[in-house]
Amino acid sequence: MKATQRDFASTARRAVDQCGIFFFCGPDEAGASAAAQSVTELLADAGERIEISGGDLKKDPALLGDEARSGSLFGGKRHIYVRANGDEAHEALKTLIETSDAGAGEAAPVLVVATAATDKSRTAKLLEKRKDALVAMFWPPDLGSVAGSVRQMADAAGLRLSGDLAERIARAAGLDVRLAQSEIIKLATYCDASPQSPFALTAEDLEAVGAATEEDSFMPLVNTVLKGETGKLDGELKRMREHGMNPVGVLLAVERRSAQLAQITSQLGPRGSLDGLDRGAKARLGIFWKEEREIQEQLRSWHRRKLDRLGPKLMQLHKDLLGNSQSAELLLAQGLTEIARFAARR
Repeated sequence: MKATQRDFASTARRAVDQCGIFFFCGPDEAGASAAAQSVTELLADAGERIEISGGDLKKDPALLGDEARSGSLFGGKRHIYVRANGDEAHEALKTLIETSDAGAGEAAPVLVVATAATDKSRTAKLLEKRKDALVAMFWPPDLGSVAGSVRQMADAAGLRLSGDLAERIARAAGLDVRLAQSEIIKLATYCDASPQSPFALTAEDLEAVGAATEEDSFMPLVNTVLKGETGKLDGELKRMREHGMNPVGVLLAVERRSAQLAQITSQLGPRGSLDGLDRGAKARLGIFWKEEREIQEQLRSWHRRKLDRLGPKLMQLHKDLLGNSQSAELLLAQGLTEIARFAARR
């Protein structure tokens, strides 16, 4: 069975009823991981989670079948969660399928999140035509699709919000649907919203709760980097790791802010000050009062020529993260450090 990113939500319930193997791939690791979590939550009895690395399965393909057919230490059900790179889990899954087809007995559900693999990979081809397996590929999200997901999650939580507010929440979450979902839950709690008692969210409510608060958004790290505050960078990178922030999501936030700075610089010209802009002009440039001071400081560090040099650097870093997800945090930290040092040069 094969699902696209667009129809995964509608396919998931049926897949859980039919499938024992779930293969999530594509360059959007956050989306693939979120899909795996969704499947886990849909399982009638997920039980104990057993985590195995793709590297371990590559060394010992029989390990997957052994774990999938073993009983839980706690006497209940279990499911197997594999984080792999590319086709590391191919031989293990092939062995599991062959032994199952030969009558080896029922196996626990197996969920594989395979970064650097695609729906054209050997593993996907092994599984896609089987009725007892699901293959789903996830691409990095765009603002429109995440904003659409935000509105769907908000509707389910009893929040009614405009497209503009949905986009603001999506941007604040760095296009990470998981972070956006936590924001929706927080907003629904704050507004005492529910499906039975819906609440129409306003910009004032959003500001009050703070969808872009310093505790759970990417923006403190983004601002530190683009202001060239190298002394604060280690602390922000540590916070990123502690909060389990998605490296690609963080980089997307940096890319969006740099694009915004380029747009503002193009409109302002050499003077580079926001003081001459009225409220309407600022809104059109995506400058909200909460961010205005940070953006003004960043404009002092980034003139047009520096921004022109930043663009290719961000594009290359993005490719590096997608191509080497297991080292993504390290690559991001190195890349952001270089950018912060560059920003510090006036």
